[in-house]
Amino acid sequence: MIHDEPAVRMPTTIFLADDDADMRALIAMALENDGYDVVVAKDGAELLDLLAAATASPMQRPDIIVSDVLMPGYSGLGVLAALHKSSWKVPVILITARRDDSVALDAMRLGASAVVRKPFDIDDLRTTILSVSIDSQRE
Repeated sequence: MIHDEPAVRMPTTIFLADDDADMRALIAMALENDGYDVVVAKDGAELLDLLAAATASPMQRPDIIVSDVLMPGYSGLGVLAALHKSSWKVPVILITARRDDSVALDAMRLGASAVVRKPFDIDDLRTTILSVSIDSQRE
């Protein structure tokens, strides 16, 4: 008898935070066209508010979080630190324009699943989302 591996459940809800309205709209539109439900936040503080509201309703929890690093108020690293402190177990992908490795190292230390550097091709982000989703289901 052949046993198939269980089907991988692709993420359906992505929380997206970026203070650049054009970038936020571009990413959200691309991911929505791929069939994801995308909940957007204009900065890290709004993302944390959305996450706090999601704790009350498990059906509204994100499958993946995608966040810019440099944002007013809470940065992407600040959001990641808050998630780490509160023991949230959701994969986080950070987006950064910084070229040095310090952001990536800090992000990984705080539990980020991946760091994508700007400028990026939207297909690279799609691939990262799928890869992170598959990896998180194996854990």
